[in-house]
Amino acid sequence: MTKSSNEKMADLVNVKAGVQKHQIHNDEALFALEMEKVFGRSWLFLTHECSIPNAGDYITTRMGLDEVIVVRQKDQSIKVFLNVCRHRGVRLCVTDAGNARGFVCNYHGWSYGANGDLQGVPFEEAVYKNRLDKCKNSLHEIARVESYHGFVYGCLDPDAPDLKDYLGDFAWYLDIWMEESGGIELIGPPARCFIHANWKVPSENFVGDAYHVGWTHTSALRSGQSVFAPLAGNTALPPEGAGLQVTSKYGHGLGVLFDAYAGVNGAEMIEDLMAWGMAKYAKLEKKLGEKRARLYKSHLNGTIFPNNSFLTGSGVFKVWQPHEPTKTEVYTWAMVEKDMPDELKERIAKSVQRTFGIAGYWESEDNDNMESESHMAGGTIAKEKVLNAQMGLGGDFQDPDYPGLVGESAIGETSYRGYYRFYRDLISSSSWEEVNEKSENWVEDLIGGKSNV
Repeated sequence: MTKSSNEKMADLVNVKAGVQKHQIHNDEALFALEMEKVFGRSWLFLTHECSIPNAGDYITTRMGLDEVIVVRQKDQSIKVFLNVCRHRGVRLCVTDAGNARGFVCNYHGWSYGANGDLQGVPFEEAVYKNRLDKCKNSLHEIARVESYHGFVYGCLDPDAPDLKDYLGDFAWYLDIWMEESGGIELIGPPARCFIHANWKVPSENFVGDAYHVGWTHTSALRSGQSVFAPLAGNTALPPEGAGLQVTSKYGHGLGVLFDAYAGVNGAEMIEDLMAWGMAKYAKLEKKLGEKRARLYKSHLNGTIFPNNSFLTGSGVFKVWQPHEPTKTEVYTWAMVEKDMPDELKERIAKSVQRTFGIAGYWESEDNDNMESESHMAGGTIAKEKVLNAQMGLGGDFQDPDYPGLVGESAIGETSYRGYYRFYRDLISSSSWEEVNEKSENWVEDLIGGKSNV
């Protein structure tokens, strides 16, 4: 792209003013660019190691618009391949998951090993006269695959930073529940459905929107009697010091509601969950200190940029898979601590489907807003107008106890602004080198904001 085109992309997000053009949620040309510059460069969640424990275990998933096969190898490493036969480009593996020694194309019968090597071609000697180079026709392997505490991510760009560097300051928060808790596993297969919304809308919602909870989810709060029930109807804000928001260099962010370990789970589970969480908290406090351990017993809503979201206390783990500008496939897993009793894991899994599953009552309320926000962005005039993410603008700061940039309350849009600051840098850059140059002063970019639009 030319420099002027990159500058035009950067104009979609005004970091200093805390606004974004509504166009970002419904635009064909921008969507195509996102698949190249956001999904083509970012680390994307693929699966959890618990889903492919044995050699030959595989799952199929997506990386942007590309379908991939994730396969456990004999040496216990994990490889990822495009789910595309090298002969005529049809889908190679048509099942969601399984165990196989290899994969055979339904079209012409080309067969590949679990390691991606082309192993067999029907009538090879007769039709190819021994001139087919099998080594040059192995499956296309994804450039980068790494596991972080059992969570497997892949990246299509060989020049991207390592996964741990990509997570940066955010890893400090992830480690509390991914590792220090004793480890996490996902209960699957994931529930899957489509919503008529842009992929960024749910990603931004999870990255830091506690503002909508008391209003959008009034009925859910009053019927489910979760620990968030006092927020119903927006009759009161969380008290001062009840939480905070955090954003990081590469757009990852989260919101914290302190001492709300049980999350959105209903009244029938609160006592058991809190008993479990508080017992473990007592041990973690000695190991991690009071402030960091407190995050374990709190409720964290967050997004690992670009499209992987979670709710720790609620046990919800999501991936928002883009298909079209206003068509997104939602993957939902239940997330549990490895050392929990099986009975408690099962109850959490059922609760996740009731609340944030395909027909979950929290999910349904969110989807109405997400679809509306996306479709209204298709208006000729509306797409040129800006969206306001100025809550707490000018009040963000660096805290010696919490890595990243911190917002001063549970209700704010610090994480929104950080998410779209990095999105702007990605979408307006031609390489990771340029992205890093633009992101070098990311803290100063965010803390210098004023509500002037």
